[in-house]
Amino acid sequence: MPSQTLDKLPIGATATVLDVAGEPALQQRLLEMGVLPGVEIKVVRFAPMGDPIEVKVMGYSLSLRKSEAAHVQVSA
Repeated sequence: MPSQTLDKLPIGATATVLDVAGEPALQQRLLEMGVLPGVEIKVVRFAPMGDPIEVKVMGYSLSLRKSEAAHVQVSA
């Protein structure tokens, strides 16, 4: 499967995290929240205006801005 970024996945899609890019502070924050390479992540819903995105990772819900999710490379 080709890779894409987390912000492009539709609601209900499940994917595997391939890489976390971006500034070091953002990378560290995402990694600390459990967005790690090899982990499965599911898009739960989008806020009414499309931002933020709610995802399920490692058994808990996490809200990410679209700009943050754009730095997470996933394989559906």
